[in-house]
Amino acid sequence: MPLGYVIAQIKVHDAEAYKIYVAKVQETLDIYHGKFLVRGGVAQSFEGTPPGDRNVIIQFPSAEAAHVWYNSPEYAPVKKLRRAASTSVQTIVQGI
Repeated sequence: MPLGYVIAQIKVHDAEAYKIYVAKVQETLDIYHGKFLVRGGVAQSFEGTPPGDRNVIIQFPSAEAAHVWYNSPEYAPVKKLRRAASTSVQTIVQGI
């Protein structure tokens, strides 16, 4: 089964509130076997303007597992924190 990935481009508006999200998200990923591959870091865009300056890639055992995590009751309150502190584009992609 192909791996699944959550790819996010994030613009943080409230850094202090976002820190709370960062501290809480890993425990939700652990439940669904999610693993950060990219979490912030230096990035350089070459074509177009990204919607945010923070890039994140999270690997899951499958795209279905990524969807289950994203819509899970464990992630719901944490997702609410992220949405209050930032705007983003979140995409779930099936790997090859």
